[in-house]
Amino acid sequence: MTYLFGGFELDLARVELRAEGQPCPIEPQVFALLAFLVENRERLVSREELFEKVWDGRVVSDSALDSRVKSARRALGDDGKAQRFIRTIHGQGFRFVADVTEATAVSLLAGAQPLAPGIALDASSRPSIAVLRFRPVGNAGAGATIADALPHDLITELARLRWLFVTARGSSFRLEAADPDITEVGRVLAVRYVLTGTLEVSGRQLAVMARLCDTRDGGIVWAERYTGAIDDVHAVRAEIRSKILTALEIQIPLHEAAQARLTVSDNLDAWAAYHLGLQHMYRFNRQDNTQAAALFRRAVARDPDFARAHAGLSFVHFQNAFMRQTDDIRGEISLARECAQRGLDLDPLDPFVNFTMGRSFWLEGDLDSGLTWLERATSLSPNYAQGIYARGWTEALAGSGREGRDHVDLAMRLSPLDPLYYAML
Repeated sequence: MTYLFGGFELDLARVELRAEGQPCPIEPQVFALLAFLVENRERLVSREELFEKVWDGRVVSDSALDSRVKSARRALGDDGKAQRFIRTIHGQGFRFVADVTEATAVSLLAGAQPLAPGIALDASSRPSIAVLRFRPVGNAGAGATIADALPHDLITELARLRWLFVTARGSSFRLEAADPDITEVGRVLAVRYVLTGTLEVSGRQLAVMARLCDTRDGGIVWAERYTGAIDDVHAVRAEIRSKILTALEIQIPLHEAAQARLTVSDNLDAWAAYHLGLQHMYRFNRQDNTQAAALFRRAVARDPDFARAHAGLSFVHFQNAFMRQTDDIRGEISLARECAQRGLDLDPLDPFVNFTMGRSFWLEGDLDSGLTWLERATSLSPNYAQGIYARGWTEALAGSGREGRDHVDLAMRLSPLDPLYYAML
């Protein structure tokens, strides 16, 4: 999605602000603040909500927020007096007030064109997803607000996954059909997956049904039902969000690998090779580890800038050393570190890349360095079950048994079907 206002273009896909077509220098956090205000321009955004969404709930001072707002205004040629774009509502928050046009119109009317003209679904592209508004069933009462709030939270959290392209809320929330044609949604939004859901309140119980579909054939990839007490709606919302996010992190790669098996092996693209590599990587034996390494190398050969493929190579070299599947332990340790470092050079914000770097330090008994990288992985993706498990494992070895136990328990709740669940046990 690209938003146009006052001679500016706010390009969410490229994380870029342009003035008359020329990029404007802007800090990532300032861009995130500006994007959030533009996407929610129909309403006032409170200071507390900005702290939650832009700073992920971390404790920061009011002056830090004011500084970012000032920087956003400066980038737009605005100031606190004119307030042509960002208006301060004293004691309450901020609102984006300029007229905004979206780069492309979205509708499901007959003849609608894909959101990105000229860009069609490509098997070699990274997976993409749109999260639609959840549909209230019957009289949901006060719980109906979750039908918007939950998918909005999911979009925000999924956007942190560097391997997944996520359609902006401003586009996906425009599709209002009660029972949308999944293949048509995929065509209009140019995405491979669609997440839909329903919400129902019965007495004091809240039930949410989530469903992940493949837009190429309309088939259901995964579905689950979650329940909780309406009296504790915010805790239930947070728990359901975490469980759905964890499920998607597992189910999408599994489905990608299943699709890749249908492709002639000599024509595997980088993404397909990577996902097939994951299938072998998690079988924990010498033969499959060798096949995983070959598939990750193929992915890197097809796309040298594919950070996760380098991290996959780090993972298999780690296993070779950790499980003593080689006579050259030192060489495998060196390769595990080297591949993780290459992944970090390409994408320092990918949780899996940081995870592999952290585990590479285990092999040398350097728990403090390993914990630093694993804490970074889980701060980048707070629901990353494998990162949380690895952090707990390291804490336990370092003597922090209670913290380690708590983190492993959390990892098991987040991902009860995880391929590393045996290790968590």
